[in-house]
Amino acid sequence: MKLKVNAKLDPQFQPLALVCREMRENTKDCGQDIVIAVERNKGYTSTYKTRIYKDNTGHDEENFRFVERIAKSLLWVAGGYKIIIAGSEVVGNKIKDAYTVGGLREFDVHFMERVYEQKFEVVVCTLEDAPKDVSAAAPIGRHLDGCRIGFDAGGSDRKVSAVVNGETVYSEEVVWFPKINSDPKYHYEGIKDAMKTAASHMPRVDAIGVSSAGVYVDNRIMVASLFLKVSDEEFEKTVKNMYLDVAKEIGENIPIEVANDGDVTALAGAMDLNDDSVLGIAMGTSEAGGYVDPQGNITGWLNELAFVPVDFCQDAMVDEWSGDYGCGVKYFSQDGVIKLAPFAGIELDENLSPAEKLKVVQGLMKDGDPRAAAIYDTIGAYFGYAIAYYAEFYDIKHVLIMGRVTSGEGGVILLERAQEVLDKEFPELAAQIQLHIPDENSRRVGQSVAAASLPKLG
Repeated sequence: MKLKVNAKLDPQFQPLALVCREMRENTKDCGQDIVIAVERNKGYTSTYKTRIYKDNTGHDEENFRFVERIAKSLLWVAGGYKIIIAGSEVVGNKIKDAYTVGGLREFDVHFMERVYEQKFEVVVCTLEDAPKDVSAAAPIGRHLDGCRIGFDAGGSDRKVSAVVNGETVYSEEVVWFPKINSDPKYHYEGIKDAMKTAASHMPRVDAIGVSSAGVYVDNRIMVASLFLKVSDEEFEKTVKNMYLDVAKEIGENIPIEVANDGDVTALAGAMDLNDDSVLGIAMGTSEAGGYVDPQGNITGWLNELAFVPVDFCQDAMVDEWSGDYGCGVKYFSQDGVIKLAPFAGIELDENLSPAEKLKVVQGLMKDGDPRAAAIYDTIGAYFGYAIAYYAEFYDIKHVLIMGRVTSGEGGVILLERAQEVLDKEFPELAAQIQLHIPDENSRRVGQSVAAASLPKLG
């Protein structure tokens, strides 16, 4: 595989975007169509159509490796408890084996079962029986009428705003420590106090919008690091419906919408740009994502890009949590910087925390050290190819990048190299996608208004 823009410190990098392109080209005259789909709550279904080599022609393992990466990607982009493989019984049965307890993707099975409270399954069917896309019909976000509360639950502080007809009339930030508290009453009282404070600055409350890290289904908390220390029993009993329960205390029948903070950040960016089709990516402790679709709405997808593979190389670094290789968390986070440091000739003290190691590299970058620049150059190449891969699943006009990995001159180098990849390797995408680093201050202000805009009145 020849890259037009090399990943300077990672010669074995095999971008999945190029793998997709090569598979389509190589099977033009000798392939068979295949549909990969995932189904989540309420029957919402996302599909991906492509081509693979014909079954039983000596390419079965190659087909499986390719389809497995696509199925994994679609699962973590859109979310679901069911994978459907239509058009290849051979590949479908191999995927079925992978997504079982004890199989290759046991982690994914357990995670999705917890999120969707359904037994995970893989269904194999004919091309004629392939499912169609079924999306959430109700638009979420950009509603600014009335008196609204916008709440943003972060790991170190919580923000709340009172928003009247799109204008923030009151906002506050309060330091809190949700990740180290095991008693869910701490979280409940903190959320309730914030919302009641905002409510006291408006004549009434018409709607409540919540931006919070984690996975949410029908406004219920399914997985969230804010409740890291809360026992599973307490989580089931008091945490899952916490935002709904607090809303009832603010007032009966007040509409509430809870969304992942990545989605709300993308929504804030879309509102600021006055455009749609926005993919937001935060590179910090992990890689977080959010998306606003071509209609300007949040989709209800997972957008857990940390678990989406971007590198096809089987020798790529393995994520300790999921046990999988080549996934975004090891490319677009502080882990990505740390893994490249020795290849750049930078020795980092093993006693330092990951955040402290990142600061060392950022300090070298500030001093103009070419070794640090090579790290950001490499991540930029990764990112350019990753954007092209994400475009397999998302309709993108704008990419917003944020997070501490992108701060300073390193972020500028990263973005320049990503743009070069698009220009040289994917000119059709370069003509359509704009890359942005949003202003931090405007992003913070916009977040609360975007959160408040989530519910629709009436």
